[in-house]
Amino acid sequence: MLIGLVGKPNVGKSTFFKAMTLMDVLIENYPFATIEPNRGAGFVRVECVDKEFNVKCNPRTGYCKQGIRFVPVELMDVAGLVPGAHEGKGMGNQFLDDLRQADALIHIIDVSGSTNEKGENVELGSYEPLNDIRFLEEELDYWFLGILRKSWNKFARRVEQEKKELFKEIAQQFSGLKITEEQVKKALTGFNIQNPSKWSDETLLRFASELRKYSKPLVIAANKIDKINGKKNLEKLKKEFPNYTIIGCSAEIELALKEADKKGIIDYVPGSNSFKVLKENLPENQKKALEYIKKFLDEHGTTGVQQVLDYTIFNELKYIAVYPGGVKKLADSQGRILPDCFLMPKGSTALDFAYKIHTDIGKKFVKAIDVRTKKPFGKDYVLKHRDVIEIMTT
Repeated sequence: MLIGLVGKPNVGKSTFFKAMTLMDVLIENYPFATIEPNRGAGFVRVECVDKEFNVKCNPRTGYCKQGIRFVPVELMDVAGLVPGAHEGKGMGNQFLDDLRQADALIHIIDVSGSTNEKGENVELGSYEPLNDIRFLEEELDYWFLGILRKSWNKFARRVEQEKKELFKEIAQQFSGLKITEEQVKKALTGFNIQNPSKWSDETLLRFASELRKYSKPLVIAANKIDKINGKKNLEKLKKEFPNYTIIGCSAEIELALKEADKKGIIDYVPGSNSFKVLKENLPENQKKALEYIKKFLDEHGTTGVQQVLDYTIFNELKYIAVYPGGVKKLADSQGRILPDCFLMPKGSTALDFAYKIHTDIGKKFVKAIDVRTKKPFGKDYVLKHRDVIEIMTT
């Protein structure tokens, strides 16, 4: 699974990326500070099951803190986007090419209105953040349209003369973008699939837009919510774009909290609404910074950054978290307790889970056991969020 962080230059994409990954990346206050895409692991929150079994887990990947399991997800921070990207303007061609393998997109915008369409700093509140959502939609739609147009006449001929199925032809053309036949079918709802040669340019663009929505779901991170006008602009965005999930956030504050936690200054669980100061006699500037952050959390609840990623994985992509375990033993061969927590698509079965753990386990599957209830299930058992499952094999 790969989540792409997108948006115009200088809106805080790299800060958001670093806040999620704590990787060292270039963060500068000018357009196109990011040229090559940065890749790293962010983490989604899952309520850990270890306390239900009165044990302490030892994650093999990710980590667990105060009863919250943080499961890794790959993130990619791509080069900034400007209007006309689909025509190659700015870093457009590279930006779009980098996004091919993304399963979902997080669009980071400057909700304070202090960055213009080119990614240049302007007076606070002088730019309209609504424009950013509109132009990203347009760039992505025209990107998809460009791919469609390359072979559309061939698609239409095959469908009309050779009785080929349109959704299969389109899915094959878009296979490099991880688009499935099922997603194409959903996007084709309401279109005349018997006579595609008669589609107008307007119809083709409308279909490209539908296909983009189904195959690259989008969550909007309204960054810099701590700035003047941020909260007011957020409400305006939500009214203007009711079909999108728009979450206010401050990547800068989240990054400050995580770095302070890493240094042992505070104790902070990502996504929480508070933190605990661990060190006394802090320098005055650090005291003031923590006071400012506390005031922000009191007003907003959280920084919003963790919530953006969690919503993308669990609500947009509809994944669930499932633990492998044993009825008699929760530890692996190296003694690690509940070492793994896997993210699985909603609707996955016990057999799917067996193959996720290892191909040989899938091939030798006999039955699954719910570790909580000790109840056995067959291969078609549909997994639930936070299930703990033992797989029995031959």
